[in-house]
Amino acid sequence: MSAVSTPPLAVIEENLPNAGRRRAERTTRIRGIRAGKTVYIGLGVVVLSAVFPYYWSFLIGSGTPSTINDPNMSWLPGGNFISNALSVVNDPAVNFWLALWNSIFSSTLIAASVVIFSTLAGWAFAKLRFRGGKWLLAFVVATMAVPMQLGVVPLYILFSDLGWTGQIGAIIVPALTSAFGVFWMTQYLSQTVPDELIEAARVDGASMIRTFWTVGAVAARPAAAMLFLFTFVGAWNQFFWPFIVLDRQSPTLPVALSLLQGNYFVDYSIVLAGVLLSTIPLLILFVFAGKQLVSGIMAGAVKG
Repeated sequence: MSAVSTPPLAVIEENLPNAGRRRAERTTRIRGIRAGKTVYIGLGVVVLSAVFPYYWSFLIGSGTPSTINDPNMSWLPGGNFISNALSVVNDPAVNFWLALWNSIFSSTLIAASVVIFSTLAGWAFAKLRFRGGKWLLAFVVATMAVPMQLGVVPLYILFSDLGWTGQIGAIIVPALTSAFGVFWMTQYLSQTVPDELIEAARVDGASMIRTFWTVGAVAARPAAAMLFLFTFVGAWNQFFWPFIVLDRQSPTLPVALSLLQGNYFVDYSIVLAGVLLSTIPLLILFVFAGKQLVSGIMAGAVKG
């Protein structure tokens, strides 16, 4: 009787980076193609359109309350940005540092939870065979068509009965999972991980958890990094539900910044200075995680 030779788990783990190297070689060949002037012009327009709102906010935020209504406004920044930023930070109604911590804590926890659950569910839908799997995935995807506003009233009643209104947990618990994250990880893992690797790991004696940890989790890193970034940004910018369920004693940053607007007068120099302060953590995150973001995009675009 002939024996079937199967690679051990160590060989499987070594072969996973080879797929990344093959993608890198293809990416290098793609980068060898020189772009034309039209591409540079288009990219320049995109960059300017992306940077202009930040510059406009900094221009108004560094001025005085009358700057935004000045027809002869200078396009050079003024010298009041630091004082306007300190007005935001020191405003007792805003409670800036508590709001900043609430946003960082809730966004990080939500993003990490979405990545973990979406990767597990995506692995199950992509590589496991069970009755009703396709219909269940279709149901999960269909939930993305339901507007969040439809669930606001029952959610508020539920958290009110639980005594969670005004607490940061009220915005974390409903966002611990994501239908888009499940669909994203399912599509990525179904195209990235060959079934032969899973069969070889199972024949070698690995349990399903060990197979997921050594094969699926390693292959899912680029997509998981992208999902973490996008989920973090979405949770950071969430305003509607936190504005309803939280109070002024424990707000997130977008809710706290809305308190800068007065009933009869809005000082846009202070408001836009606060908006710029709220974007600094996101910019820092993208600076440090930009490499993972690009590798995730390329891994999804170039098949190995």
